[in-house]
Amino acid sequence: MIIVTNKEIPMIGKVNPSSIIVFILSLIFSFQASSQDYRQLRKNADSLYKAKDYPGATRVYLKSAAIADFNLQKKSSLYSAACCYSFMEKKDSAFITLHKAILAGYSDKENLLQSKDLTTLHAEKEWAPLVQSVKEEKKALNKDPRQASLVTTDVHRFWVAYDLAQKDTANRLSIYKRYYFDKASRGMQDYMGLKVRSIRAFVKHYDTHAAFYRAIRNNTLQADSFKPAIYTCFEKLKAIYPQALFPDVYFVMGAYTAGGTVSDAGLLIGINQIAKTDGIPVGELSLWEKNNFNPLQNLPYFISHELIHFQQDRLMKLDDTTTLLPVIAEGMADFLGEMISGKNTNQRLHTWAKGREKRIWQAFTKDMDYNRYSNWMANSDQETPDNPADQGYWIGYQICRAYYINASDKQQAIYDMFHFTNAREFLKKSKWEEMVAAYQ
Repeated sequence: MIIVTNKEIPMIGKVNPSSIIVFILSLIFSFQASSQDYRQLRKNADSLYKAKDYPGATRVYLKSAAIADFNLQKKSSLYSAACCYSFMEKKDSAFITLHKAILAGYSDKENLLQSKDLTTLHAEKEWAPLVQSVKEEKKALNKDPRQASLVTTDVHRFWVAYDLAQKDTANRLSIYKRYYFDKASRGMQDYMGLKVRSIRAFVKHYDTHAAFYRAIRNNTLQADSFKPAIYTCFEKLKAIYPQALFPDVYFVMGAYTAGGTVSDAGLLIGINQIAKTDGIPVGELSLWEKNNFNPLQNLPYFISHELIHFQQDRLMKLDDTTTLLPVIAEGMADFLGEMISGKNTNQRLHTWAKGREKRIWQAFTKDMDYNRYSNWMANSDQETPDNPADQGYWIGYQICRAYYINASDKQQAIYDMFHFTNAREFLKKSKWEEMVAAYQ
């Protein structure tokens, strides 16, 4: 129990209410820190940062870095802690922490130079050498669809680790770490840091889905057989968007938290979520997991979705924290991904949404101008049989589809999707609001 005395908050009536809120947040998050995983700690630290409680945020960022299993998580939290030190004018601590972030793999020199959070450090003699020490890992700017590699080595390494872990279950965490995580490709390192809470959470997932993973093993090893179909999708994107770039594709065995994502390394595919064939037992899967277990034959469609995301750098750099922007980005990946592959990766949402279009849109308009992303995407915890998660994908698809069908120049419309600078203006030009108003 935390006891707050009058000595700690004297004369409540004279204290700014917002200061009290920040103080309480800091106490709560500090008290909870010892029992939370990386993702929850990071969420708490971000809340303190937004409340401008930089001392509290720093403590929790450093705690999250200390417990992080993956370098991407560690370097991100260290960088954020350094920003807090900069705001507090603790320049020595900021430089020390930035050096630690760089040693953990921080490589975004452009962000380092442009970040307003670090401007207090620019005049210091340590700044230039620090910037020079950053080893950049840039995107592979490959314009030839056929030059993209399909990297499946992580999947094969997983099954080696899996077999060893089955023979020595008491040491399975260390086995997975040694034979799978420590040997990860660049793409797998990014996937785990972005989408998996910890090695312990990863292993727990496999412990509770034993029959499922025994059944999908052979299917997860079939990615190479889809190479011709994947290259065909890449070439179709080149035809409709000549400026497209074509990254390597990394296949990994994740913790069933994401079928796909992107990073500077390339397209990152959780093959265990795209391995469905007849006869696979699904009794161990949750409702959301069942609804997001996709046929193996759909693999090219998922890769096409992520390929569109890889082209969205400009959108991701917009100074926009509303829900509308990421919804359009995800819907665009579905819409254009369908255009180049022939199938929508979220067809179940489109089936469910028929007859509900106006109601879905009306609910979304209450959130779209605010940072309420978690109500519309990546909200598997809200899934029910009558109200599926991830409805933002359907909304974004409809906006992009409306923009495309109402455009006289279709290729220009595709270019516009990747280059708009104002999500609200893009929505207006799409005429989706007028279209949905006509639904019954």
